[in-house]
Amino acid sequence: MSLPVRATVTAKVEAVTPKGDEGLLIEFLRVYRESVQLVVDEIWGLDETPSWTELHIMFYGRLVKMGFRAHHVSEIYKRAKEVVESTRKNNGSKLILKKLTARIHTLDYKIDLNTKTIKIAVLRDKWVELKLEWYSYLNKYLDGSWKPGEIIVSYRYGKILVYITFHRDVVLREPRVVMGVDLNFNNITYTILDLNSELVSMGVIPFRGLSRALHYRKLAEKLQRKHPRNWRFLKWARRVRARWLSKARNILVDTAHRVSR
Repeated sequence: MSLPVRATVTAKVEAVTPKGDEGLLIEFLRVYRESVQLVVDEIWGLDETPSWTELHIMFYGRLVKMGFRAHHVSEIYKRAKEVVESTRKNNGSKLILKKLTARIHTLDYKIDLNTKTIKIAVLRDKWVELKLEWYSYLNKYLDGSWKPGEIIVSYRYGKILVYITFHRDVVLREPRVVMGVDLNFNNITYTILDLNSELVSMGVIPFRGLSRALHYRKLAEKLQRKHPRNWRFLKWARRVRARWLSKARNILVDTAHRVSR
């Protein structure tokens, strides 16, 4: 008997503040970023990353005084720990956060899927309403089987983006076949066997154009190595690099679409 597993999807939706509360949202995201940076700065030099309880003792009082709700504070701890642990794992230097992004607990937002609006708790128990730019493909998550989870709110280049997580429990079907996959640079080779080890099917899915994608990627990297200090400030270099990376990305997307078919 198969046990249920949780399926999760994330929808990226652009939003606006119909009541003109964009300033309140940006202030919240700015203070949120500064608070995560504060925690990162203070625990970076420690031999071990503090536990959630230790972080609570160290920072809760200060963060609440800044106007955060209790679950805001928990998400700040979580984000700071992720930053420190992942950076140390990759032997990187202390990260300086730049993006205006906040992860919001389910108790700190209210979503109305009928009106396609969402209200988010910000600093000092104020709420900001966002009107979501809805897309038709998202309607499949409104049949009652999917439940919204935590969200991420981001402000970039003058746009508000909301990442909504939907989840539901599903029961996997009992397997009828077993597939072995050999992933190569130029193709995928697969073999399908039934549960009695009898051959069902086998074949090869070719990858056309991946060598060209790799070629464009190498050209972009070579350009950066040739102008390591100032390629970002050379208009022609940025344009050429972007064109090569775009070609490589388009080739990969096209290959993925053909494989999925």
